[in-house]
Amino acid sequence: MLSEFDLIKEYFQRPRHPVRASLGIGDDCALLTPGAGMQTAISSDMLVEGRHFFAGEDAYRLGHKSLAVNLSDLAAMGARPVGFTLALALPAAERSWLDGFSRGLFDLADAFNIELIGGDTTKGPLTICITVFGELAPDSALRRSAAQVDDDLWISGTLGDARLALAGYRHEVALDAASLQAAAVRMHLPVPRVELGMLLAQQRIAHAAIDISDGLVGDLGHILAQSGVGATLDVDALPAGAVLATRETALRRAYTAAGGDDYELCFTAPASARSAILAAAASVATPVSRVGRIDAASGLRLCDASGAPLDLALQGFDHFTS
Repeated sequence: MLSEFDLIKEYFQRPRHPVRASLGIGDDCALLTPGAGMQTAISSDMLVEGRHFFAGEDAYRLGHKSLAVNLSDLAAMGARPVGFTLALALPAAERSWLDGFSRGLFDLADAFNIELIGGDTTKGPLTICITVFGELAPDSALRRSAAQVDDDLWISGTLGDARLALAGYRHEVALDAASLQAAAVRMHLPVPRVELGMLLAQQRIAHAAIDISDGLVGDLGHILAQSGVGATLDVDALPAGAVLATRETALRRAYTAAGGDDYELCFTAPASARSAILAAAASVATPVSRVGRIDAASGLRLCDASGAPLDLALQGFDHFTS
């Protein structure tokens, strides 16, 4: 039977290679030395079995997603990933599960040159908590409170396929096996838009940003509230995922506008930055779509492709009311 320290050594402590931490796993604390003149960005997310993922979820996919949702927060601020910690509660120390989880975790970590620098393990209901550390130049962070009137409203990637997959699993929507499998990739293996976020911040071409985790309408609402502005959103301009794009209009509108689990970026920028945004997005092979504008009048107004108002009952996900 694996002990706590055997578990860490076998599955989570890796040979030293060029690292960002001055001191990593093996002591009471890790030590990080920020780059000269840089600020540190920190974010933490928790995933709980039965709340954030189904019981029995594939371990590799879970390892990937648990880090991806945290990297998405760094992307929304425009920060470069540096390191992360992992707090892990496990019902049992099963080698097959630990092998899959650690491979999924480190495959994504290696893709973004970010290292595990510490954490904790214990026995209990399956719960994963990751804290990520990033760095960025002072005054370059993409904050929720910085949207300006007449800014364009942009979305990276596509929306809605993750929510469609969840509906398929719950038998809320009929999906054939191939469609469910295709949509589920977005649910299980989200791609954090780190490179795009960094460019938007480094080139100072965006004002405000947030990652779309709880549904666009709800997450955009945080930008509007903290910036003291409103917005008009063209729901029909929202880029639907490949599977959702084949579905009826009502479902497409609902899941792109308020589906959740997308982990794309929603950001605002002046109209003068349109060419720069398209060039930055193309340079990191990330599609972007202009989907609305920031208004002086408070509140969020939804419209269709013709500009006609839409009366849709949409709201973002909330862990205590949803």
